[in-house]
Amino acid sequence: MPATRATGTAATIAVTALAPISWGTTYAVTTEFLPPDRPLFTALVRALPAGLLLLAATRVLPRGLWWAKAAVLGTLNIGAFFPLLFVAAYRLPGGMAAVVGSAGPLFVVGLSALLLGQRPAARTLLTGLVAASGVSLVVLKGAGALDLVGVLAALASTVAMATGTVLTKRWGRPAGVGPLALTGWQLTAGGLLIAPIALLAEGAPPALDGRAVGGYLYLALANTALAYWLWFRGIGRLTTTRSGFLGPLSPLTAAVVGWAALGQALTPVQTAGMALAFGATLAAQLGGGTPRLFRRAEKNDRKDSMDLMLPALRR
Repeated sequence: MPATRATGTAATIAVTALAPISWGTTYAVTTEFLPPDRPLFTALVRALPAGLLLLAATRVLPRGLWWAKAAVLGTLNIGAFFPLLFVAAYRLPGGMAAVVGSAGPLFVVGLSALLLGQRPAARTLLTGLVAASGVSLVVLKGAGALDLVGVLAALASTVAMATGTVLTKRWGRPAGVGPLALTGWQLTAGGLLIAPIALLAEGAPPALDGRAVGGYLYLALANTALAYWLWFRGIGRLTTTRSGFLGPLSPLTAAVVGWAALGQALTPVQTAGMALAFGATLAAQLGGGTPRLFRRAEKNDRKDSMDLMLPALRR
């Protein structure tokens, strides 16, 4: 049984890791496929269509306090995170913009202590410091080419995402509601928050060519609807340490894509920083412990699946 549980946890980590890996391609898609200088419109198109699609697919709405909770989570994970992310993507090189986000584990550790009462172990703090050191090596080495607003936007987006991750773990999800519905609530709430701001700040939507349409379709479907479903599903099953320390996979992916596809060179010091961040990610997965909620989440997902199947079986 312990071996089976360990295998299940490893599989959950691997599937959840697909989300930050997908997010690591956001920067290349933004700079190479999308209209320039439209971060709010890009955030809106990424969030709202995906949210409405998931709402239509699940046909489940929040009830009671979950209207407010969904609004808070949607603001943190989507409404604030997306615009700040795209501001950073437009103002910084892809690998640089994403690597700032690998400071997220430190924020997750601190917020988990405040909001979840989880005292961080010395190993966790050390792992977070190693990840932050890797970030510093990458960012400080390229400081002469960095845009201050872009760096601040990247850091703010990281704080918003870390807070949303910890609150998602703290609140869980309502009985009978699966991660797909929870994802739809947050994407829709965040998209509705972004819409008026984008209209006021950027005006009418820009003209789109086929290249931009393809980029937006990728962001809305694979990079958002699918990736966020995997992410929120994983948060419910993994400890905050394990899920939080998957974040550095996004900058690692962005740097690799920037190097392989966009010709963005990395110095040896920056490469060493990336290695430190990746090592911290692996160490956190090996030492993250077995989440107490894993089995309960697994049972809830099986129950949700049966609830969907029963009407068809009755017919």
